[in-house]
Amino acid sequence: MPDVIFPLDPTRKFEDQKYVGHNRWHPDIPPVLTVKQGQSVRIECREWFDGAIVNDDSAEDILNAPLKTVHKLSGPFAVEGAKPGDLLVVDILDVGPLPESSGPLAGQGWGYTGIFAKKNGGGFLTDQFPDAYKAIWDFTGQVATSRHIPHVSFPGLIHPGLMGTAPSAELLARWNAREQALIDTDPLRVPPLALPPEPEGAVLGSLTGADFDRVAATGARTAPPRENGGNQDIKNLSKGTRVFYPVFVDGANLSVGDLHFSQGDGEITFCGAIEMGGFIDLRFEIIPDGMAKYGVGENAIFLPGTVDPRFSEWIAFSGTSVTLDGEQRYLDSDLAYQRACLHAIDYLTKFGYSPEQAYLLLGSAPIEGRLSGVVDIPNSCATVYLPTAIFGFDVRPSVGGPVKIDPGAGAPKADAS
Repeated sequence: MPDVIFPLDPTRKFEDQKYVGHNRWHPDIPPVLTVKQGQSVRIECREWFDGAIVNDDSAEDILNAPLKTVHKLSGPFAVEGAKPGDLLVVDILDVGPLPESSGPLAGQGWGYTGIFAKKNGGGFLTDQFPDAYKAIWDFTGQVATSRHIPHVSFPGLIHPGLMGTAPSAELLARWNAREQALIDTDPLRVPPLALPPEPEGAVLGSLTGADFDRVAATGARTAPPRENGGNQDIKNLSKGTRVFYPVFVDGANLSVGDLHFSQGDGEITFCGAIEMGGFIDLRFEIIPDGMAKYGVGENAIFLPGTVDPRFSEWIAFSGTSVTLDGEQRYLDSDLAYQRACLHAIDYLTKFGYSPEQAYLLLGSAPIEGRLSGVVDIPNSCATVYLPTAIFGFDVRPSVGGPVKIDPGAGAPKADAS
């Protein structure tokens, strides 16, 4: 096993650990450690809310999830010899839940998926699903099942939802300026168009005093993906993946967290993956001047791993860029994917699931999302592929009609949402 360079004590909060990570992006957050090129290391990660979401049958914790505190990231880790303009090569050697079979923290034998309330972040389908719901998933080896979404099981495609390098001061300023300009177009929108810097809840590694206050005032929130990688939520960044990150500061200062046991393309409920804590084993190399050599510019590229669950049969749902009210939109691929997801949700309700159960399933199961047509004016076409093997019943259409299943108690809803 690689050396554990960032251990986490499950009995202590993230800010009280031996090494303290961070939850904002800023070039002045000091690295916790420096690693050598070619060195294999193990990094332990808390789930993104650091234990705020619990294993029970209530969604009050999802409703009141403390968004100002996320994501709790392990790092930054400086890589010896990395310079701005290089490419940081990151090999994902292994990734998995915490080894304990059970425990109070997500990743110790269980994880969760949530539908966030519209007033607290929302999701891809927030207008249709404005309230907070939750599903707990139990891990048996590589397989996930849920008491809140019965009759389904599937192998996990475990991956980090968030990994990236530190921005330069210039890049950080660009992020803040362009996102504030977007917010200014509709500053009262719910959910907001973007999340500006927020000192409240900031965790900034070893910084204290005036340095902490200065960085907290301008540090970028970790919610969106950006040029440094960040919260890309790409389910195929699994074991065996090689990622090439642009380097903006000396040492690159890579951070990682937000591990997922499984996820559907798009992570459509916002807390759509099966969130968990766990470990990730990484190895680092540097390609000098790699950004210019390969034209990578300011976005990561990657070579996917080869551990994807293998499914041979799928049922696919399509959607086009026409609103639910019948309004035609021009090649709106975002809308088309929303309609494909809603198509799949409506279909699954015919078998007995609630719409919320179906929505949670699409966020957490290894569905495939595709932009199938983006040139045939005026309609963009998107598709959602759902593997039939994850169901314990025949989900395919037939002359006899849909098989009615017992949906169980359903997904918990927050009372106050």
